[in-house]
Amino acid sequence: MTTKALFAGALITLMALPAAAQNTPEGTPTRIRGTVEKLDGQILAVKSRDGQQLTIALAPNFTVSAVVKKSLADIKAGDYVGAAWTKGTDGKLHAIEVLIFPEALRGAGEGERPWDLTPDSLMTNATVAGIASATQGHVLKVTYKGGESEIIVAPDKPVVTFAPGDASLLKPGAAIFTTALKKADGSLSASRVTAEKDGVKPPM
Repeated sequence: MTTKALFAGALITLMALPAAAQNTPEGTPTRIRGTVEKLDGQILAVKSRDGQQLTIALAPNFTVSAVVKKSLADIKAGDYVGAAWTKGTDGKLHAIEVLIFPEALRGAGEGERPWDLTPDSLMTNATVAGIASATQGHVLKVTYKGGESEIIVAPDKPVVTFAPGDASLLKPGAAIFTTALKKADGSLSASRVTAEKDGVKPPM
């Protein structure tokens, strides 16, 4: 299996949880955002963004992806992106962050769904149909199966992409994002983690 294929397999579900996977035999998918307290073998201690001390059991073959900073100028028609957004008082969609998916992840989690980055936020994974200038920044025109949206991206909103990483990124103080499985007894497990690199934190 190629490095590209391994990377794709590691990230394919990171940004989208199918509605059908509310409860699985392994546990309930739970998004965790926070900072690393310690990595001890395959046990990751994390302080969540709401102050909880969490312990996550990582799979024997767990993978780590890094976050790399990009800009609006790097987004072009045809790119596959994931944008978290909220609806403004003007009735328009305003991005909180934008992820440019690596080509190997094209089509991952396509569509629109509730997201928990901020209250009332949603996530849209879609193909960029066009980019237009606007008074508030740029407007991404995106299309996905069964719909289309126009999302305003202000100049100060983070734009990032993924890159392969390793366990060395899971150092104390590093910001992380992961979708863990929470079992009935409250224990958490995960097979992949997205981590801060060179000061670029996972904004999703």
